[in-house]
Amino acid sequence: MNVIAVESSTLAAVAYDRTRELLQLEFHSRARYVYFGVPTTVHQALLQAPSKGSYFNQAIRGKFPYSRVFPGQAVAPAQHRAAERQR
Repeated sequence: MNVIAVESSTLAAVAYDRTRELLQLEFHSRARYVYFGVPTTVHQALLQAPSKGSYFNQAIRGKFPYSRVFPGQAVAPAQHRAAERQR
């Protein structure tokens, strides 16, 4: 995943895996979450949004299965499959 630092009072960085439709968000609190099944259009709209935090709250939070990612932890295929079953 290519990590992009963003200007936002909420988000610090955004990464996206187009093949697996994984969106990883790092917040200023240093918490990282990966969201599953996120279309490319949502990722692009997030990057272009004037307020990344508002867009996150409106279009991502509560709309996609997610998992917290801890330092040194990779997103395991099992997590991805489990999230797909939740959809």
